[in-house]
Amino acid sequence: MAGLIPQSFIDDLLSRADIVDVVGASVTLRKTGKNYSGLCPFHQEKTPSFSVEPDKQFYYCFGCGKGGNAIGFVMDYENIEYPQAIESLANSMGLEVPREESAQLQQKREKSLELYDILLKASSYYQQQLRHHPDKNSVIKYLKDRGLSGEIARDFKLGFAPPGWQNLLERLGSTADSKKNLLDAGFLIENPENKRNPVYDRFRNRIMFPIRDQRGRVIAFGGRVIGDDKPKYLNSPETPVFHKGEELYGLYEAKQKVRKLERILIVEGYMDVIALAQNDINYCVATLGTATSTAHLKRLFKLVPEIVFCFDGDQAGRDAAWRALQQALPLMEDGRSARFLFLPDGEDPDSQVRKIGSKAFINSISEATQLAEFFFENLCSQVDMESLEGRAKLGTIAMPLIKLFPDGLLRRLILDQLAKTTGVDLNTLSKMSGANASAKDSHPYAPKQAPSEPTVPVKEHPDNSIPKARSKSTHSACKKAVNLILLKPEIVSKIEVDTSIKQLKSNDIDLLFEVIDLAKSFPSNSTHELLGRVYDTPIGSQLIQLQDREQITPATGIENEFKEIMQYLAKIAEREALIAKGKQTFAAKNQ
Repeated sequence: MAGLIPQSFIDDLLSRADIVDVVGASVTLRKTGKNYSGLCPFHQEKTPSFSVEPDKQFYYCFGCGKGGNAIGFVMDYENIEYPQAIESLANSMGLEVPREESAQLQQKREKSLELYDILLKASSYYQQQLRHHPDKNSVIKYLKDRGLSGEIARDFKLGFAPPGWQNLLERLGSTADSKKNLLDAGFLIENPENKRNPVYDRFRNRIMFPIRDQRGRVIAFGGRVIGDDKPKYLNSPETPVFHKGEELYGLYEAKQKVRKLERILIVEGYMDVIALAQNDINYCVATLGTATSTAHLKRLFKLVPEIVFCFDGDQAGRDAAWRALQQALPLMEDGRSARFLFLPDGEDPDSQVRKIGSKAFINSISEATQLAEFFFENLCSQVDMESLEGRAKLGTIAMPLIKLFPDGLLRRLILDQLAKTTGVDLNTLSKMSGANASAKDSHPYAPKQAPSEPTVPVKEHPDNSIPKARSKSTHSACKKAVNLILLKPEIVSKIEVDTSIKQLKSNDIDLLFEVIDLAKSFPSNSTHELLGRVYDTPIGSQLIQLQDREQITPATGIENEFKEIMQYLAKIAEREALIAKGKQTFAAKNQ
């Protein structure tokens, strides 16, 4: 529960950090005139296109477009969020990051630090038991039989919770405070009815798998039983530092092993992640006893453009894959990919990779079923495709799912495929899905000509009087405009913005003008400096999410596109003013 990092500290940190030293610690640089150049660490290249400018304290790649200040480089290079990048840079310079906190926030933060401390101590204890406990041989034999080496056990910090009811309690719970922390961290179970052991260890006689967050801190554990006791796997309960629906096992280890992840494979169990890592497949994660959620996928798509789901090939596996597909649909923006790898019956990733080898397994990942293919394969299996009624039913069950896709090329291609499969006209399907397939409306937000004056009042939105069609188009336009400002903040001082646009009252318009005012207040700031000024605020969270999305506008076209969007929004504002005037005239005539 960290508080706000003072802006004065961020400014001081950037003034102390030399961009050449920060980048040079990770990239080989050579002086070229007054600047430095090297091979870009963010994409593969043979000829250097990566430049560091000491005068501006800025880096930029002319090949992939990545650029920013020292904090931005740490964010991009280490794949971490803004606050973690500040902490990483500060730590490298021997500085402690201050926090502006309320008494309540400070109390929560101190409690979290106590839990992280007890979790780390427990992890060390379990690792020590795996090395020295008299019963360790059965655990080591099990791990070796599964093909795991000592090195992989070390990398994932595997441990052993020995048999016994109070081993951890006796080792780490000697005081009232430490015992309370063990309870709060999920290590102990209270059962007053058990007179002999009213408080006892949750994990007993189990192989222990530490679960680490994106900063590498131990936040929870999974335990696999050695014998035949049930349950086979046992996870830590929810705690103030562990929320299982948000975390992914193995993600931290994957980011440590592969500096620039291109793909993530989602499997079902801890041992699957570790067994694949043992075979040099180091981009695997597992959910923690829950189905893959939209929150999981949002997090992963920030890191990689492709996600591959791995399931058993039986009906249960395909049903689970279909549920995962539905979670993925709203996130399938152009440039992202989702695949589905179905394993042979009776095989899991652990057994399959040992059976066919890592090379063949990697090939199977690359050849996994594409989302669109699985989408139609599953839906077509539910209807009689030989009959008109069956094809009509296909359209009926497919359309609500297609509406979940974001506007873009993939959605249009899915519609096109549905049209070919059902024999229904594409324009008809497009209208049913809320998309317009005609060429003249292919632009994501703006019509090619100004809207004509309406003759009939538009039906109003029930909540905020925004017509539904306008609300959708302004949302897309505002989102793009904010993105463009983040890419090039100085455009707000070069292009005049019609303030009548503010009359289009909505949260999107409010956000747009808040960002415009912010950029005007700090015209010389870079993207990351702008984000730093609103970090840990509601607007900051929105902007960081937008900035993380893939940008497709070339640098030379940013100003023109921003100008087009402002003109488009001004036309909508003018149209709405005419509508309002028409309503007033109509009302006056009928009084």
